[in-house]
Amino acid sequence: MKILQLQAENVKRLKAVSITPDGNIVEITGRNGQGKSSVLDAIWWALAGTSHIQAVPIRKGENEARIRLDLGEIKVTRTFKRQDDGTFPTKILVESAEGARYPSPQRMLDSLLGALSFDPLGFTRMDGKDQLEALKRFVPGVDFDAIDKANKADFAKRTEVNREVRTLRSQAAGISVPENAPSERIDDAALVEELERAGEHNTLVERRRASREAFVAETERMEARGADLRAQAQALYDQAAEAEALAAGKRRQLAEAEQLPEPIDTLDLRQRIADAGRVNALVAQREQRDRIEAQSKDVETQAAALTKAIEDRTAQRREAIAKAEMPVPGIGFGEDEILLDGIPFDQASSAEQLRTSVAIAIAMNPKLRVIRVQDGSLLDEDAMRILAEMAAAADYQVWIEVVQSGRSAAIVIEDGAVAGGLLAAAE
Repeated sequence: MKILQLQAENVKRLKAVSITPDGNIVEITGRNGQGKSSVLDAIWWALAGTSHIQAVPIRKGENEARIRLDLGEIKVTRTFKRQDDGTFPTKILVESAEGARYPSPQRMLDSLLGALSFDPLGFTRMDGKDQLEALKRFVPGVDFDAIDKANKADFAKRTEVNREVRTLRSQAAGISVPENAPSERIDDAALVEELERAGEHNTLVERRRASREAFVAETERMEARGADLRAQAQALYDQAAEAEALAAGKRRQLAEAEQLPEPIDTLDLRQRIADAGRVNALVAQREQRDRIEAQSKDVETQAAALTKAIEDRTAQRREAIAKAEMPVPGIGFGEDEILLDGIPFDQASSAEQLRTSVAIAIAMNPKLRVIRVQDGSLLDEDAMRILAEMAAAADYQVWIEVVQSGRSAAIVIEDGAVAGGLLAAAE
């Protein structure tokens, strides 16, 4: 589908033009400020929707403007009308060749348009990232944004995990444990309990010894008292005898009493408890180091899993790109730019860049076979030849704006109207 005829009235600087193109190259020429750009903009505005239309689309002094494109299969008419509030509302009408109207005209046109179809040289002016985004459209089924977002998140997470690994490794390295340090703890609580029992036993022994010593002292006091009483008076003999009998009974009790147990030596037990404390401190250090090292290994496993996830997604993207049918042989994806035969696109020759940009525009717009080239004056003879050859080979129609042209078929615009050219007629 190509433009068979363009009619535009009061659009920007145009008064009234009617252009019936012939051939693949439609060259619009004329001095600056005469309306060349208005011709190409009229085509773009007719098709691309209101977001691309300038704030003041109507020629100064006029109240209405109209653009009509005959594309063979369909006819597009866009009109503008100046309002009292200074706005310029627009209407769009799309009809089939038989005159049937499309109920959603702009949606229908959007299905025809390619992002670069009206200015392939715009591809060369993009920065590397935007060029990369444009090329991603040729790789179906791959959500590059989702992959980049997931990789970015995993990369950030892996950075944090690796930082944690280094911290844990540093902590483990800072714990000094002798090579011969025991690995099993000593139950010092049991030793302490044993020490407490020994203390209680020794306390009981001391109490019993003190009681026995008091018992001996009391017996001796009674014996002394008995002797004293015998010496004092015979009258007290009976009392003395009784006292002696009591003392004899106590002597028998003393003789029959069990021997006092020997005190337990707690010095060795205290030394064992002290040794247990030192052993347990070493064991605790070893356990802490082993725990940190185990934690470090777990974190390293997480980092490895994140790395694999990033690599898998990158491999998936690489495989999809390898399978994709690219518009230009040798074109590929770099990190933040596209590559042509393995080198950055902006380092390719002007001719290679032009061929690539036009090929991409053609591939992105297979239905509406129309290309608009602004700033055509920047193209030299070789570039123009390349453009003509590619347009002819792909059967595309190229509308190009130049300030001067030596071609007899070029359409000359002067003061908003067609002033010359074999293929155009002014209305």
